[in-house]
Amino acid sequence: MRYLTIAISVLALVSCTQPVPDDTAGVGFDDYKGYAAGRAERDAELSGSLVPGAAISDEQVTSNSDSGIETAPPVTTGAPRKATNPDNPTISDEQDFSSVSGRESIESDRARITAQREAYKVIQPTALPTRSGGSGGPSIVEFALATDNLVGQSIYKRSSLSSGSRFDRNCAKYASSDLAQAAFLKSGGPKRDRSGMDPDGDGFACYWNPVPFRQAVRN
Repeated sequence: MRYLTIAISVLALVSCTQPVPDDTAGVGFDDYKGYAAGRAERDAELSGSLVPGAAISDEQVTSNSDSGIETAPPVTTGAPRKATNPDNPTISDEQDFSSVSGRESIESDRARITAQREAYKVIQPTALPTRSGGSGGPSIVEFALATDNLVGQSIYKRSSLSSGSRFDRNCAKYASSDLAQAAFLKSGGPKRDRSGMDPDGDGFACYWNPVPFRQAVRN
């Protein structure tokens, strides 16, 4: 009975044993030779030395007698490609060592550096030119720096006849508050306000603010 039990166990183990796979088969190929040929074709396409889809001959797959593993030799077609595009000669080939080394040398580099140093010039800074006249009117920058009152702080007398509608109508004539302030100063401001653009009498027309000009000088 004991021997019968052992025999049944051995038969069960034999029936469960998986077949040993063929270690010469490649992933997605029938054998390693097909895998090596496919890999050689892919490497050749990536290096640009083979037109995609070109066939790989049996002679391009060699056998490694020491390890028993077949390998594919590198596929080349003449001289290495240059970085310059034949269709666009303006593209530089400075990253191609073979191209650069064929036309440059240590002596040529030294001569080029020497020429660049001789052509180097240091231009000394000069004073900024004085701005003349300009538009002929008062400068809003100079006016801003000459004042120290706050926006809305009344320091000039204004007529009680000034109205909001007149203020809005006359200020709307200018594309910016800077232009409105320049026109206001040119027409007699800040002491006089003929257009009603400074009804509160702070000297600043149409919401113009001198603070940014003052801060620019302080910084």
